[in-house]
Amino acid sequence: MKSFWLAFGMALLLFPTMVEPSPLTYEDFAQLPEKSMVVISPSATKAAYRHNDGQQDMVVILNIVKGEVVGTVDITELNPSQIMFVDEERLILIASENTRIRGFRGRYNMSLAFSLNLQNGDIHQLLKPGFGIIRGNTNLGNIVGISPDRQHVYMPAWESSTRYSLYKVSLTKSIKPKRVKRGTKDIYDYFVNEKGELIARERFDNQRNLHLLESKQNDGWKTIYREQTEIPTIGFTGLTPDQQHIMMNKHDEASERRAYFKISLDDGAVSEPLFSNESKDVERVLTDINRIAYGVQYSGFQPSYEFFDEHLNRRFRGIAKVLPNTSVYISDHTPDWSTIILQTSGENNSGQYLRYQRGKLGLLATERPKISSDLVNPIREFEFKARDGLTIPTLLTYPRGMEPQKLAAIMLPHGGPESYDRIGFDWMAQYFASQGYLVIQPQFRGSTGFGLQHRLKGRGEWGGKMNEDLSDAITELSKQKILDPDRVCIVGASYGGYAAIAAVTFTPDVYKCAVAINGVFDLERMLNKEKRKYGDEHWISAYWDRVITNGKLEDDFLYNKSPINFVDKVTAPILLLHGEHDTVVPRNQSESLYDTLDDAGKRVSFFELEEGDHYLTKLKNRTIALEKIDQFIKQNLQ
Repeated sequence: MKSFWLAFGMALLLFPTMVEPSPLTYEDFAQLPEKSMVVISPSATKAAYRHNDGQQDMVVILNIVKGEVVGTVDITELNPSQIMFVDEERLILIASENTRIRGFRGRYNMSLAFSLNLQNGDIHQLLKPGFGIIRGNTNLGNIVGISPDRQHVYMPAWESSTRYSLYKVSLTKSIKPKRVKRGTKDIYDYFVNEKGELIARERFDNQRNLHLLESKQNDGWKTIYREQTEIPTIGFTGLTPDQQHIMMNKHDEASERRAYFKISLDDGAVSEPLFSNESKDVERVLTDINRIAYGVQYSGFQPSYEFFDEHLNRRFRGIAKVLPNTSVYISDHTPDWSTIILQTSGENNSGQYLRYQRGKLGLLATERPKISSDLVNPIREFEFKARDGLTIPTLLTYPRGMEPQKLAAIMLPHGGPESYDRIGFDWMAQYFASQGYLVIQPQFRGSTGFGLQHRLKGRGEWGGKMNEDLSDAITELSKQKILDPDRVCIVGASYGGYAAIAAVTFTPDVYKCAVAINGVFDLERMLNKEKRKYGDEHWISAYWDRVITNGKLEDDFLYNKSPINFVDKVTAPILLLHGEHDTVVPRNQSESLYDTLDDAGKRVSFFELEEGDHYLTKLKNRTIALEKIDQFIKQNLQ
């Protein structure tokens, strides 16, 4: 058991630090939020948050009543992604680590969970290899419930390569966990009620393509849901407040959107939609640590919410009215919802935490104190018709203080591709806008968040209609004289990196330059890698086959969609960046494209980001990437 406790005598307050204005640097935009993950104790008398100013990385515990720090914990080596209060004296930290595992090839993104005692600063890892589980577990941060006395949590893990079991893990000391239920290879998830009783399990048999939900009844298991499917499309994500049903996420035929239903643990009866919206998908269910559902969050450029409790519905409608053009996320809340911590970001702020209490909103913290509200560039929603008539929702970030006429522009397609952009502080978009560029973020076909049909229209359209949507955005904005079509560069990461290189390969007259970060350029190599890793029949391999090819089995389909095979068409200069430790897209994708372009005499540069991952989570690499991209664009958009 290791103690990281550092007691403070001085008052390092949660409240925003006043910063003297000065010219903003690459690092100011690349900086990860200085304060993040703000959470509240059950009594609302304490708060905890992550403080990372580039020099120190720590969890800070604040006495809100007295307005003073009562302790800090050095988390430099933990890199938490989530913090939660168990009670007044204990936190759980969910952390991630990019590392090698002895006996396995390559690097892996590991999820880990830690328990922190606020009285003495002792911290210990909850599940770890050697405590009855095998070394190859990569998701040891998955908590599915907590015991009634809040002294233990329930966590699944692989005890062998064929058994995914459920364990009861101590929060107070580092001891071998107790196995609650021995699992099988096809177990996908477990559900535990507030009494600490195992009441359901989800299974997916990849060999038989069989998706099951089973309810614990008497001494056995009863199948309450069964579907033959190559890829699971229905999600089971939590318990209803009465704990007699499982929350079920699936496509609603009536609204043509993702919606939430409930399925009975007794007989498998499925309800009418509990939460459904004709203009928005349900993006996630809102639950507590026992996964008891309170409501849902809907998709869209700004999230919206719906709860079982009508009082909460009215409260959040009121909050939305006073925070227009702002994305509002629920960071934490007390069990009775009397105090709510909100994380906000949008046109008027670069990231703030607000406390809602007794009908009032108060500022708790700013994420980026150097970037004040008057330095945030305006974000606007925009939509246009693609050449085939499909409506493409789009975000435009305008350079502050400039007339929106004949602007140089940066096309910034998102990754995924099945994801979408939101109104909020996008560090790269905000930097480009600060340099006088219009930033365009189309939610091209294939994006999520705008309905099933919009997503499905992207299937099989990599390098085709998905890229045409980007070109059509430029055409429309050029018609409106908002941008100068002769001064447009494209910058993208992950799938966005593919889109950037596909753009200057298949439509070489549209863009003056292209930047790709951690991109994929050889689709045959990508799919072969996934199939080697998971197997030809695994649902992940099937998913990528479906997304990229949509069942088109022509021998040359992947070849024709891979930019690396058509570098002779490239005329624009290209900058490639890739993380050394990217576990999602191997850096040989960028290395091979660089070699091919260089051999063909094209203008290309390649830069490896030392110890970089796929998501640019390190400040050093974000800063270097921004500087390299900025210099490259300014050389080519004169």
